[in-house]
Amino acid sequence: MGSQSTTVAAPGGQIVNWFKSVKDYIGELRAEMRRVTWPSRVQVQATTAVVIISVFLFAAYFALVDALLGSTINKIFHALATR
Repeated sequence: MGSQSTTVAAPGGQIVNWFKSVKDYIGELRAEMRRVTWPSRVQVQATTAVVIISVFLFAAYFALVDALLGSTINKIFHALATR
């Protein structure tokens, strides 16, 4: 059998590593956030308006399609029931 080497970590070693990892992560996060190009207020308002209008248009389209399909299916069932 070969010899096995075991390493024993200090009881608080994992906690220290966790804090170091969190600190490194926050430092990298801050550096990345400094490089972000944020949109202007006008751009945010314009894209928000586009999204809101699109949502209402799609809702109207799906309501129309739902009404047409529902009416068609009701007519089919009514025609089958009167046979």
